[in-house]
Amino acid sequence: MLNNCDYTIWPGINSTYDPKPLLYVTPAIPTGFSLGKNEWKVITTPDDWAGRLWGRTQCTEDSTGGFSCITGDCGSGQIECATAPNGSIPVTMAEFKMNNPGHDFFNVSLLDGYNLPLLVLPSNQSCENAGCVVDLNGVCPPELEVDSSDGKIVGCKSACDAFATQPYCCDGPIETSSTCKPTSYSQNFKKKVSEHLHLSF
Repeated sequence: MLNNCDYTIWPGINSTYDPKPLLYVTPAIPTGFSLGKNEWKVITTPDDWAGRLWGRTQCTEDSTGGFSCITGDCGSGQIECATAPNGSIPVTMAEFKMNNPGHDFFNVSLLDGYNLPLLVLPSNQSCENAGCVVDLNGVCPPELEVDSSDGKIVGCKSACDAFATQPYCCDGPIETSSTCKPTSYSQNFKKKVSEHLHLSF
């Protein structure tokens, strides 16, 4: 993992391995850490690893040692994460399922909103990059903005998180390409991003 941003970020890792029908959690160590500008860290996983990676921003520790972030917070109260963010806080998410079966699957998702540019660069050059290197905070509609204490836009909520209504929340029995149409918000994001990105239809 390499931080190409001009500021410190705090990556989080949530590991899941799913031999259906049961879901097992396999630990990834560490599950949270800091990366300064241009710093990098190698993360080694099992061959059949599955999980999610994301970056947290605007993180602080209070007088009692409680750790929290304005975007990407996982709710653990510590720098390490026990779970992924719950969706109430915008976060750009990279998702992986390795060796399944014999193939590696990955995507970058904006289903939970956006907080940082994120790009997955596979070492196998026959695979395409996935992600978003555009700063979407700069084009976030005011009704989706998440601001820091100094008024800076630090995240952009998904329309579903902001409004909690259909047609913005494509879930349940209506979740098909014929019944869940693109909205002006999802279309706006797709226009700005050239790499492969995961959005609802």
